[in-house]
Amino acid sequence: MTAQPAPGAPPTGTDAQPAPGAPPTGTDATPATEAQAARGGTRPAPSGPRAARKRQAIVRAARVLFLREGFGVGMDAIAAEAGVSKVTVYNHFGSKEALFTAVVAGALDEPLTTGPEGPDLAGLAEAADLRTAFTEAGRAWVRAVRADDEARALRSLVATELHRFPELGRAWRAHGPTGHHPAVADALRALADRGRLEIPDLEVAVLQLYSLLVFPQMVFEQYGTELGDELGERLLTDGVEMFLRRYAAPGTA
Repeated sequence: MTAQPAPGAPPTGTDAQPAPGAPPTGTDATPATEAQAARGGTRPAPSGPRAARKRQAIVRAARVLFLREGFGVGMDAIAAEAGVSKVTVYNHFGSKEALFTAVVAGALDEPLTTGPEGPDLAGLAEAADLRTAFTEAGRAWVRAVRADDEARALRSLVATELHRFPELGRAWRAHGPTGHHPAVADALRALADRGRLEIPDLEVAVLQLYSLLVFPQMVFEQYGTELGDELGERLLTDGVEMFLRRYAAPGTA
């Protein structure tokens, strides 16, 4: 009598057992339906240091290939570029829409979390002068956004691919503002926890901060021009003032 594999054991030759609803190896079909997800049919993504390294490799590979070929690139190609199986890609992200969203969301926050010239958002909660700290962080943020050509290309790619793949728009909307901009959300949450800001709606506050400080730079760049340093500085300082007037707790700014 042939022994049966233990429940949940991965099939021979794969990195991991595909999540329920994931497409079989060799296809690019999107996995679980909304009804399946509503029933809780998908299990949590893999965790731990090894899983984190694989996830980073998948995101890096997907970023390269999405920029080169667009959203239509096959998941087989992404898996091969990352050096993992396609089953592993689906275990981590569930669908190509989710992977694309993770790539773009990571690029949006990358200027905030990498490099010595990036803004010190984590230090805002401890700053003695919140207005000065916000202004200095905003300047560094704007510089980083203006210098990031790859993130600019990814933003353009989103606008292009939404017309071809409506399902991508649904995934993008479901991710939400705090999911797109976790570094900003974490910084504002820390300030609220310390009692330095009073934020009744974190999603709105995240979008307002982006809109006041960096969105004008992004919009002008998409049309092939720049605001200029002098106007950019006026927008920045006034934007910080407006944000703190709305959210700063009494006596903290």
